[in-house]
Amino acid sequence: MVRELLIFLYLWWFKAHFLLFRLFPLQEKITFVVSFGDNSLYVYEALQKKSPGMPVVFLRKKTCPYTFSDVSAKVYEFESVRFWHTLCGIYHLATSKYVIVDNYYGFLAAAPFRPEVECIQLWHAAGAFKTFGLRDASVEHRSLRAKKRFLQVYRQFHKVVVGSEAMAHLFMQAFQLPEKAILRTGVPRTDFFYDVAKHQSIKEKLYRENPLLRDKKVILYAPTYRDDELETFDLQLDLERMYNELAPLGYVLLLKLHPAVKRRLDYDRQRYANFLFDYSDYRDVNELLLVTDWLISDYSSIPFEFCLLQKPMIFYMYDIESYRRKRGLWAGWEEKLPGPILFTTEQIIDYIRQGNVDFDAIRSFAEKWNRYSKGRSSENLVDYLVAESQTVREVAITQGD
Repeated sequence: MVRELLIFLYLWWFKAHFLLFRLFPLQEKITFVVSFGDNSLYVYEALQKKSPGMPVVFLRKKTCPYTFSDVSAKVYEFESVRFWHTLCGIYHLATSKYVIVDNYYGFLAAAPFRPEVECIQLWHAAGAFKTFGLRDASVEHRSLRAKKRFLQVYRQFHKVVVGSEAMAHLFMQAFQLPEKAILRTGVPRTDFFYDVAKHQSIKEKLYRENPLLRDKKVILYAPTYRDDELETFDLQLDLERMYNELAPLGYVLLLKLHPAVKRRLDYDRQRYANFLFDYSDYRDVNELLLVTDWLISDYSSIPFEFCLLQKPMIFYMYDIESYRRKRGLWAGWEEKLPGPILFTTEQIIDYIRQGNVDFDAIRSFAEKWNRYSKGRSSENLVDYLVAESQTVREVAITQGD
């Protein structure tokens, strides 16, 4: 009850200032709201090539791993303790022709955009196993006020960027969106997987930082974050067994855990010094994927992009029944997976040692979930924005005549 009251008061305050700033002229400007950042950066870089004169603003949430210190755009710490930054952010939201978001943001329920404005959802995942939006299993336990607010936010998504028809179908269910809201440009950050020249320089950088990776077979364990892990985290891998059985075969294990969980990680660092490496603080997991030979994940969205590298993966779902019940999984998610569902460390070791990988399944999975992500997704989205902007100008000129 208290939480809902605080949200109500904040949104009331937000809307009052938004309406005030809406009295200012609408500008041909793009405002990004970012809690992940990578997709937005790819779009920004493409925009600098195609339309460098377009004003850009970044409203950065505190969870965003990117500082945007090397961009020429304005950057604000949005909805932070820096009150002036938040106020400036509301001004830019109220005066921008395009607002591009990469997550669910509650403030959108209190942002009555003008009819000329387009809000584009640039979601942070290329695919999904776990439910989200209105299909998230936890939604049924929320209040009616909260559910109404969710709908208000989702109705602000005039367009949603997708890389496949499969993801378009999930978005339409999760956000209750019509077909016309789907923007089939491809997911911008997947352009990374087609940039071969960049791959080599990144791999060399990683090898310089950790020379052991160059001549080893690399296993990356990158699980999704579970809501209860801050209190009960336990790395569900038998490190001793993996060390004894895989290290002699030339394998090393990298961990990419949620930063909050990483602080609770406890293991014998001296014993596993040349086998286990913690990369939880490494900003860009896609860079780690370049040196990864085997990916172990679960309900994360990482496999939807890793499959573009045509490398083997394992779905380690030791808690599948409880996860399905608490978080929710999309119907049919397990069909035609590009790797096996395993439940124990022993099964993982056996599968890696056998090496019976179905590469046809990986290729099929990649095509299904990346149908429109073919290496120029950022450019496609910028082309859309520039074309829309040009149309608006032409209409304004015509009306002026």
